[in-house]
Amino acid sequence: MQTRVSYVEREGVASILLDDGKVNVMSVAMLADIASALERAERSAEVVVLRSTRPGIFSAGFDLKIFAAGDVEKSLEMVRAGAELALRLMAFPLPTIGVMEGHAYPMGTFLLLSCDVRLGARGPYRMGLNEVAIGIAPPGFAIELARSRLHPSWLSRTVTTGEMYEPDDALVAGLLDRVVSPEAIDAELEKIVAAVRAIHQPSHATAKRRLRQATMDAMREAIDRELTMAAYRASAQARAAVAVPG
Repeated sequence: MQTRVSYVEREGVASILLDDGKVNVMSVAMLADIASALERAERSAEVVVLRSTRPGIFSAGFDLKIFAAGDVEKSLEMVRAGAELALRLMAFPLPTIGVMEGHAYPMGTFLLLSCDVRLGARGPYRMGLNEVAIGIAPPGFAIELARSRLHPSWLSRTVTTGEMYEPDDALVAGLLDRVVSPEAIDAELEKIVAAVRAIHQPSHATAKRRLRQATMDAMREAIDRELTMAAYRASAQARAAVAVPG
């Protein structure tokens, strides 16, 4: 049976590795596995690295087939699980590093945006919020998360037009912090890990909470407002029009 999420901890560095054997779809099961790995890391690690081991893909995002099937309960369960995981990462007390070495469609982008440091490999990969291009309005929690990291004009473009960005543009937009060649990823990651291990961890956790509290409050308000059965049913008709890529 394919292991969706692997956990490897060495010398205080917890690597949470994504590999569902396909494109790392953010199903409820995948999201739960990532959440479990974070819980494990919080108990014993000093730094968390979130990374895919699938060539050319970080994550294809939420399972669009669930949306297209019109199953409101399953859709809500999946989106709410993703929202709660992003919020958990935003508040995570340990330093977190997200590594993008392939496409990161929306929920994948949300996870990267929630990390403290976001490292990307240069290549023909795209990330952003493309929901409007496939018949979905981006959820409020995701817009608030993106608002906290992206420069305003780039935020508007990806939220309202579904524009996706390759790594160098993503760096300018604020989606990524550093971009290097694929061959330099591991060496750059080692430098970042060394740097974040040198900081005072309690101060890091406090600073993160103070910096992000307004965003986390806005995310929580959006989750509680939009991701209820009543609210989700109200928008089910529009969501049923999603065109699933072939």
